[in-house]
Amino acid sequence: MRILTVGNPADSLVLRQKAALVTGRMLRTDDYAVLRRRMLATVQDPQNSGVGIAAPQVGILRRMIAVQRFDKPGEPFEFYLNPEIVESSAETAPGREGCLSIPGLAGTVVRAQRIVLRYRDERFAEKTETIDGFTAVIFQHETDHLDGILYTDRTDEAPTPEE
Repeated sequence: MRILTVGNPADSLVLRQKAALVTGRMLRTDDYAVLRRRMLATVQDPQNSGVGIAAPQVGILRRMIAVQRFDKPGEPFEFYLNPEIVESSAETAPGREGCLSIPGLAGTVVRAQRIVLRYRDERFAEKTETIDGFTAVIFQHETDHLDGILYTDRTDEAPTPEE
């Protein structure tokens, strides 16, 4: 799938919008299965791979993200529907972040080191999970996309070329 980028004015308008909720009925459609497969192929593309992707980044304004779970054996990508961070730790740390929608650049962002995430799984069951470390940072970055927020909104410095 084509990734929307901030360098394209039309794409930027989409990336700045708030995404709508995913419904249980949507999960039973062929469109959902195709979107899921194509989002995964996009984020794992060796020419432009990432550790997470949000549906708005591919032009779908729905609250759906895929995150690589570095905190699980095999580091799988998993999908989360209607994710919401309901609690963040007071402990924070700065870290470099890049974004598929801001190609070639990265910036330092201060993020919580532990979050509590409430979401719907792919059976549409509601779940709550506590997530730590780098994986928590990925979730914060991807859920920001669902509200039209980019990492550049959370840093005081200008992005610099990725290392």
